[in-house]
Amino acid sequence: MSFRVHHYDSVDSTMRIAADLPLGDVVVANEQTAGQGRHGHSWHSEKGAGLYCSIVLPPTPLLTLALGLATEHVIPATCDLRWPNDVMIGDRKIAGILVNLVGGKAIAGIGVNLNHTEFPPELQATSLKLATGADLPPADLLDALLASVETYTQLEPHDILTLFTRASSYVSGRRVTVNLPDGVIHGTTRGLNPDGYLMLRKDDGTDTLILAGGVRAAGA
Repeated sequence: MSFRVHHYDSVDSTMRIAADLPLGDVVVANEQTAGQGRHGHSWHSEKGAGLYCSIVLPPTPLLTLALGLATEHVIPATCDLRWPNDVMIGDRKIAGILVNLVGGKAIAGIGVNLNHTEFPPELQATSLKLATGADLPPADLLDALLASVETYTQLEPHDILTLFTRASSYVSGRRVTVNLPDGVIHGTTRGLNPDGYLMLRKDDGTDTLILAGGVRAAGA
């Protein structure tokens, strides 16, 4: 796919702008004033400190997992993948992915924390600079990210599942808590099903399938 990049200094949300664009277009901003996260949360988008972009892609199976792999691949640090859409360093988030379907297109928002030196205390977040001391201009990461997105989104579903399972300490054998709309459940992860959903053995011994929800390491 040939990507066409649109640069902005400041926008409310790159995802909002990208929703009106064709396949292959990319919206990048130095700052977002209302960046979107999962479950209605906002994405902390300090000006010039991170890579904030949205890519218009065709909907494909396991797209969120593929984008997590693509993002993790280009971050120059040892990262973990927290199902389904967070890239972690230790117990703190360095990058996140949000995919919305709009008019038959997938709007893939990706945020990577690069040069932030602090975050609001309620956020369990880190940046490349805080974690490693490295200083990486956001523009330097963009080309590598787009190439990585193209590679990973073209993989077969089985390969995406295999790679994500290898890259994530959360997918199998991890004690977790899951925040669901009707409450919190606790259990141990037991891998991904063919559709990429998380299998969980609850503490009462029954198995359930996590379709969506906030997964956290137990005790975090």
